[in-house]
Amino acid sequence: MNTPLTTTQTTATPVTTATPASVYQQLRGHLTELKLADAADALPRVLDQAQAEGWSLTHALERLLSIEVTATDARRLSGRFRFANLPTGATLDDFDLDAASGIDRNLLAELGTCRYLETATNVLLIGPPGVGKTHIATGLGHAAVQAGYRTYFTSAADLAARCHRAAIEGKWGTMMRFFAGPTLLVIDELGYLPLPAEAASALFQVINQRYLKTSIVITTNRPVGAWGEILGDTTEAAAMLDRLLHRSVVVTLDGGSYRLRNHAAQSNELRRVTTGTNFR
Repeated sequence: MNTPLTTTQTTATPVTTATPASVYQQLRGHLTELKLADAADALPRVLDQAQAEGWSLTHALERLLSIEVTATDARRLSGRFRFANLPTGATLDDFDLDAASGIDRNLLAELGTCRYLETATNVLLIGPPGVGKTHIATGLGHAAVQAGYRTYFTSAADLAARCHRAAIEGKWGTMMRFFAGPTLLVIDELGYLPLPAEAASALFQVINQRYLKTSIVITTNRPVGAWGEILGDTTEAAAMLDRLLHRSVVVTLDGGSYRLRNHAAQSNELRRVTTGTNFR
């Protein structure tokens, strides 16, 4: 005798309709879990605006995500500026071209586009103290950071000192990778301070590993013919210049000192205000 199969009936649990408040909390929780903190913070504002203005779901979602993207871009920009180690906030727009001598306006504008970085072209800024070399170098760094390029600013003396310390501590490879990393490396004030004997080797290694891959901006008060004297090694200086100049823009500046002009202008303004006399 066959035993009849027992049919078990299951009663479906009715689906509880989520309340708008719980859906809102879930949505905010999802955004937080996905680390979209700015979108989570903006959610109530965007929902209120969407309801008030009759936005579509697509429009509201686009507005919410655009807030997150804008905040992310701002954080990345801030991080690039922190890493860049720029000495001031000087930009190319701040540079007084009317007082400068030896620089082409069109050339400076072209450098400001950062297109030279796409071809790993180097920029050498040569001239006496005070003519604006560091200002231009800083401005180029500022433009590169704004354009999304990883940038690092250092003085020649600091670069040499850090490489020397790394060699002593057995971290030479790590230091070389650090200086090879940025798309733009700015080396300021080559020739201003005496460099130790090993500085030529350190500078050559940094320049050599970046050769035809990434760009370098160098400021110096000495003509390239005197670099052997600066570095204490004419052979290494020649090899360094061979790589730097292979694909480069050389800007020679002259004229009076920016700092002295600014000092004179400030003094003149102070006298004018206190005495009513304009000194020339």
